[in-house]
Amino acid sequence: MSESPSTKAVPRKKSQDLAPRNAPVQGRSKKRSKEIIDVTGELLERVGLDDLNTILIAKEVGISVGSLYHYFPNKHAILYAMGSRWLETVEAALDEIASWPVESMPMDQLVEQMLNLKLKTYKRQKAILTLVQAMFSVPELRELDEQHDEMEITRMAEVFKRMGINRHLKERERLGRLYLEVTHSVMLVVVNQKGERAKRTLADLQMIICNLLSQHLSEEGTV
Repeated sequence: MSESPSTKAVPRKKSQDLAPRNAPVQGRSKKRSKEIIDVTGELLERVGLDDLNTILIAKEVGISVGSLYHYFPNKHAILYAMGSRWLETVEAALDEIASWPVESMPMDQLVEQMLNLKLKTYKRQKAILTLVQAMFSVPELRELDEQHDEMEITRMAEVFKRMGINRHLKERERLGRLYLEVTHSVMLVVVNQKGERAKRTLADLQMIICNLLSQHLSEEGTV
């Protein structure tokens, strides 16, 4: 994950080779565009990033490669659209947290609810591990990784302030990055675990985050 400035995430204009050929405005066009993205997610889980290509995607959707290019110019454009859609769900989750009465919530309850909500956004996205790896490693997608980091760090810095960690913004952003890196890496593990194993891993993550934040709240004299 990339280093993040202290400003709020601002969506960047993607290059022309990643822009959809035609913005889907009609119902049928939107449905087809969504189908292409969904099928690409399913294929990512089955074949991985290296073996994914537009011929395979078009065949799985049931259209010609030419028809596919009517919507997206290449596979990276589809992955960009998939990543952008996932970032929208991450932002929606952060918006939901912002609506909670953070100031009055017990910390363990707040952390538990934040982690459960975050896990839902990871489970909802098909091939999430491959997607985030692509966002980090593929140059054409790297700006999505940067936007994700910047958005979460900034928004969590605001949550920490509402919790009572009245540190300088830079310090709260440092904590935001630590929260991001720890929860992000563990979530990518939990989504591939099942049953009690997943529950125990999530409980351990909650303990780690609670201990971290308790220490900083203690230093503020609020615990």
